[in-house]
Amino acid sequence: MPRPLDFAYLAAAIAASPVWVPRMIRTGKHRTDWPARFGRGESLPSAASPRILLHAVSVGEVNAIDLLVDDLLAGDPGIEPVVATMTDTGFDRAVSLFKDRCEVVRFPFDTTAANRRLLDRIRPSAVGLVELEVWPNFLAECRDRGIPVAVVNGRLSERSFSRYRRLGPVTRWLFGPLVAVAAQDETYAERFRAVGVDPDRVTVTGSMKWDTARIADEVPGADELAEAMGIDRDRPVVVAGSTAPGEHDLIRDAMPDGVQLLCAPRKPEWFDEAAADLPGCARRSRGDRGSDTGRFLLDTIGELRAAYGLADLVVVGRTFVDLGGSDMIEPVALGRPTIIGPDTRHFQVIADDLLAAGGLRSCDRGGLPGTVASLLEDTGLRESMIRRGRELIRARQGATAALGDLLRNMAAEAASGTAAS
Repeated sequence: MPRPLDFAYLAAAIAASPVWVPRMIRTGKHRTDWPARFGRGESLPSAASPRILLHAVSVGEVNAIDLLVDDLLAGDPGIEPVVATMTDTGFDRAVSLFKDRCEVVRFPFDTTAANRRLLDRIRPSAVGLVELEVWPNFLAECRDRGIPVAVVNGRLSERSFSRYRRLGPVTRWLFGPLVAVAAQDETYAERFRAVGVDPDRVTVTGSMKWDTARIADEVPGADELAEAMGIDRDRPVVVAGSTAPGEHDLIRDAMPDGVQLLCAPRKPEWFDEAAADLPGCARRSRGDRGSDTGRFLLDTIGELRAAYGLADLVVVGRTFVDLGGSDMIEPVALGRPTIIGPDTRHFQVIADDLLAAGGLRSCDRGGLPGTVASLLEDTGLRESMIRRGRELIRARQGATAALGDLLRNMAAEAASGTAAS
């Protein structure tokens, strides 16, 4: 039978349809796998080892669990991971990243029927929700089936924390089925406790993002990308990664004369707007080669790391607009001096640690031109940032192994019938 929340979801969807239907059509998101959105798809064959469902909502979370999937596969006992994602970009990235390692499925809408179909198809021994993504009907269905669910790499932003606290008893009911929360740091751990998670179930394991930062001086694919787009390797290159509307013109105007700019917007629906803000740019999707303006647009998915390999300097996007920031660890690990804006709330502790260590520079919108120019001119400062940033990354790594052990223990307890209710 449907749960009461199903009717609330239906009423909300109908009421908001004049907004979300045109938006989906405008952005092309109506062209999606609708059967999978309702939990339909092929059933997985019986597993020889425990199966764990990892829900990583979009690209950032998918990238974060790269090494966790390897840890589960290689551990003792071995675990069969299945990755579930919700967004189209997240699904495409997961298929690309995990196609030779594990199954990738769509995470459905949070209706009772859709969740039942998904769980019937996957039959997991345990579930790990990456960072947060707590869906009440899904948790209720897992609880009814005796499937333990944990939040791994847990993060509860200040904004989300405030919203959950206002809900009071509803939040405690929502988080009640969780058997564990493995938080990225003590600040997040305390927020999970404050919204009603049993303190005995909350631990601090660190962030997997430190582990996925692969320290390297050379990046596969970088030379090929430069050749394909006609980027001059003898002239400075600034790469703006995971950018958003409102940043492309800002970063464009911050470039000193003679410096090339390669912008990589975070979402496909932002590509055309970015191209308009970067007049004369060469677009990767069109096969353009060379640009008289020195502007290049990486309007593809999955090539950002290669782009960072070309950078003399990186500007991290979604930090100069009110979107919470993007991952700044990857370019730092690749030895690229990195600039962030003032909004890093989704990566606050990581940003604060890197800034305190001297591995990152921060500025506001007005200070971006001066910060770019000063770093491009100061070789010694760039080298110091690279060294200090990498030292901190090495010191912070280790969360993946701890989370792999947590999930293995959950699966073993479920199999023995002793998992917490």
